[in-house]
Amino acid sequence: MAQRLTTLFRQLILGRPALSLAVVGMLVLLASLGLPKLRLDASADALTLESDQALDYFREISSRYNTGDVIVVTYTVEGDLFSDESLATLKSLRDELDAVDRVQSVFSILDVPLLYSPKLNLTELGGDLPKLLDEDVDRELARQEFGANPIYEDTLVGPDGKTTAVVLNIEVDEPYIELARERDALVAKQKDEGLSAEETEQLEAVREEFLAYRTVAIERDNAMVEQVRQIASGFEDRAEIFVGGALMITADMMAYIKNDLVNFGVGILTFIVITLVVIFRDWRFVLLPLVNCVVTTTLMLGLLAWLDWRLTVISSNFVLLLIIVTLALSVHLIVRFQECCRMAPRASLFKHVLVTSKAMARPCFYTVMTTIVAFVSLVVSDIRPVIDFGWMMTIGISLALLMTFVIIPAGLLLTSARACSDLGTEQPRYTLVFSRLVENQRWVVYGLGFLLAGIATWGITKLDVENRFIDYFKSDTEIHQGMLVIDQQLGGTLSLDVVIDAPQRTEVEENIAALSAEEQDLFGDDSFDDFGSDDPFAEHDPFADDPYAEDGGQAAADSEFSYWWSRVGLDQVEELHEFLEAEPAIGKVDSIATGYLVARDLAGGSLNDIEIAFMRQNLGTELEGVLLDPYLDDSINQTRISARVQESRPGLDREELIQRIKDFVVEDMDIDAANVNLTGYIVLYNNVLQSLFASQIQTLIAVFVGIMLMFAILFRSISISLIAMVPNALAAASFLGVMGLAGIPLDIMTITIAAITLGMGVDNSIHYIHRFRYELQWDDNYVAAMHRSHQTIGRALTYTAVTVIMGFSILALSNFIPSIYFGLLTSLAMAAAMLGSLTLLPALLLLFKPFKSEDGDEKEEFDPEERASDILLQAP
Repeated sequence: MAQRLTTLFRQLILGRPALSLAVVGMLVLLASLGLPKLRLDASADALTLESDQALDYFREISSRYNTGDVIVVTYTVEGDLFSDESLATLKSLRDELDAVDRVQSVFSILDVPLLYSPKLNLTELGGDLPKLLDEDVDRELARQEFGANPIYEDTLVGPDGKTTAVVLNIEVDEPYIELARERDALVAKQKDEGLSAEETEQLEAVREEFLAYRTVAIERDNAMVEQVRQIASGFEDRAEIFVGGALMITADMMAYIKNDLVNFGVGILTFIVITLVVIFRDWRFVLLPLVNCVVTTTLMLGLLAWLDWRLTVISSNFVLLLIIVTLALSVHLIVRFQECCRMAPRASLFKHVLVTSKAMARPCFYTVMTTIVAFVSLVVSDIRPVIDFGWMMTIGISLALLMTFVIIPAGLLLTSARACSDLGTEQPRYTLVFSRLVENQRWVVYGLGFLLAGIATWGITKLDVENRFIDYFKSDTEIHQGMLVIDQQLGGTLSLDVVIDAPQRTEVEENIAALSAEEQDLFGDDSFDDFGSDDPFAEHDPFADDPYAEDGGQAAADSEFSYWWSRVGLDQVEELHEFLEAEPAIGKVDSIATGYLVARDLAGGSLNDIEIAFMRQNLGTELEGVLLDPYLDDSINQTRISARVQESRPGLDREELIQRIKDFVVEDMDIDAANVNLTGYIVLYNNVLQSLFASQIQTLIAVFVGIMLMFAILFRSISISLIAMVPNALAAASFLGVMGLAGIPLDIMTITIAAITLGMGVDNSIHYIHRFRYELQWDDNYVAAMHRSHQTIGRALTYTAVTVIMGFSILALSNFIPSIYFGLLTSLAMAAAMLGSLTLLPALLLLFKPFKSEDGDEKEEFDPEERASDILLQAP
């Protein structure tokens, strides 16, 4: 098999280098045609767990209560917020925003009904309610109401009295939700039961339809966000304005990533050129790796575009990684080519290229395989973008190996016609600094390794996954400042909903029995007779004969009894409402208890069930849409308590907050856990965060086991495999330890660094051990073999490490904080991996001497083809 591949390689690549490169050029042209179709995706599907039931429930609740996404435009003035000038400006802003496509309604101080300006009574709630711009409204009373009315406080006017908000309620995308739920239902059935042939076709059709629709939806949402920003920017000369909300977060995340792909892609290539010029000082050895990187990346991006495989926040990093892997392979071939030229300057160019390719084929193949194993291990994660990232890198690295052994050999044949004698016979000796350190200070190396392992372990114990969206953006960015204003002045940024189903009849009876005798009178037989039954769930209303009802009470008589819109249910909701308001991380809380509290205040005291029913009967459509519809579904006796979490609050722990709420509802309120569900963006993202630790462990175990198996196949020795893993495991632990000690939490980007470090770091070990074993066969002298290995393969490892570090470090210039951490931490990890391969790895080889010596029973097998190649190179 190997002989056939060698013959094919000589005939197709080395025999026809120009034709080979022409074919590659045609493929690049074809791939380039698809690049305009390449998509970036930051939708909820692309940032959540695989088959996340919480996401499906989130969609269900959004559809049921018609609670789509919101965009919050903050408006802060220097003078009086309630002056004619300020309100006129705010009205102009409101009107323009209201005209934006897909804005279902606008919520601002200009639009909401006033209940305390002056104070109304319950019988007036169904009439035409006053609003701020009405002529007879007392603005001072209105100012006080916006700070005291529980419906509006912490939502429309901030504590500073100068900041207000225009809240844009975006239409719920029902087609998107229906397609997503249909797809997810079929996927779940496929996993649990299997699908029929017809259902399989249906799943493929739904997937295709959903993907096409999501493409349109993302473009539509981005256009809407941009339109809102443009409108807001037109008022910045009259007020301080920021735009915030979940849609803005995803839009800005993808905007920064797109910017990084373009700007840093060019920057990274520039850094690579500079680095290669400094290292090689020969245009051939600069041009060929650069061409290889561009070709491989273009082919892979074109493939993704034609397959409509979307890039996400995480998988977008594959571009940088693919460039680095491709560059590393190119550098190894070029360094070996230079070595061949120095060994036999009078040999033919064809022979140099052939020997270089044959000598590097095996170590490059195994390094690529181990790197693939590392990235394939990411598919064990439950996080969708991490899984995509693993598969993209697997395909991309395979493509990089293929292109490297086409472009570099063919390119060398076409660009290196002159003799190689100008390279000289002396090789740079700076890498011998490391080998002399190992020879003379070996125990210092061991000691530093143990010390580093201890510090890393200590740091890992401090590692956390809790992080805040606001920390993803630099403090001078609009999105950061907008989130800060919304959190501090307007009640919080991201949603957290508590959804509770009513208890069964027996539970209702127990609740009634627990009331005082006076309260039970309201639920006695006479009282239930008012409902036409002693069943609190009976489909009757106490005001069936109410003469004040618009239709004589008939409509009310036809409605179902609502457990939650009763004294017992409202008291429970109010208890939870107050608990949530007392949570430091929670800002604004809304529920049916808000309207209940206002009704009690307007009535001047507590309300019984008769009065509660009367209040609802007399609510106008406008107030019912504000106080009831978003929080109550009578048809299934379910209520929703909506809270907003302050993302900017230091020490925010989503998991602890969610668990504390669950414990309170179940244990303190004695509500069946099966009747309680938490949802919202906070819950969805928390699920991802909590999965990070488990995914990190699963990924590292999968990477370690996979690479150990690859090492065992390559070196046929468990001891050598363990030795090769030590420096790389230490490098991965070092980066995790630094994160823990520096207080940097794991996030959806940094979680991949450990796998990257192991996957790419072991390449150093494979190349070094492969060369060390080759050098050892000449004299069985471990120290001499180490020095020769450092002087040869050590140079390639150093060159590769420098380019990798420089490439990743450029991400420090990004405005997206996770990209900065990803770049700097990966640079640190790769530097540690390189140093470990040049110090700790050879020190362990000298300590354990895993290869058989000549005076042993058997000698490590040596490849005769490599010996023949070396002898051949020595010939004139």
